[in-house]
Amino acid sequence: MNTNDPVTPSMPRINEPAPEFEARTTHGIKQLEDYRGKWLVLFSHPADFTPVCTTEFIAFAKRHEEFQALNTELLGLSIDSYYSHIAWMRNIKEKFDVEIPFPIIEDLSMKVARAYGMIHPGAADTSAVRATFVIDPDGIMRAMVYYPMTNGRSIDEFLRLVAALQTSDANGVATPEAWQPGDKVIVPVPADIEGIDARMAEGGDCTDWYFCKKAV
Repeated sequence: MNTNDPVTPSMPRINEPAPEFEARTTHGIKQLEDYRGKWLVLFSHPADFTPVCTTEFIAFAKRHEEFQALNTELLGLSIDSYYSHIAWMRNIKEKFDVEIPFPIIEDLSMKVARAYGMIHPGAADTSAVRATFVIDPDGIMRAMVYYPMTNGRSIDEFLRLVAALQTSDANGVATPEAWQPGDKVIVPVPADIEGIDARMAEGGDCTDWYFCKKAV
């Protein structure tokens, strides 16, 4: 084995337990277990006091109550110190009149960032890319989205994604492209030919045997 080879970062996987963590944050020590029973959106940003990250944090803050209405908490992270996070939060309040209501993880050791595969050497060795993880109330990783450092995320999309995952779980269905709460959902494909025949005989909102929608 060549010890000079770069270390491949670990990467969590969808529908498996999210990596455990315990870390200092702007709201005290937090660990994954603290969010048991709630959905969690864990998101990383490259650095404090940077313009794109500032726009994202302002947007997350403004939608915080909407996430909470979905039983969902927000948790930020960057490889910056607690003191940097506090100074940045105060700066956002002073300059943009926006309060950051959710915790931000201090990750100087990069322990959490590495566990979650937030470090991409092709982008930077010492900064986290814009990674977003949706973790369900049982601590299971349900979605992962990565953005380059140059481009900000759409916070609306993560609200939509959480609502879509919750709808799928509650109803045993899938959601189509650009689905929004209140839209029809896609029902599972029948398991056998008898099920296909029965579905087509029922009529309803079916384009073909494999493509049927319903309201929930």
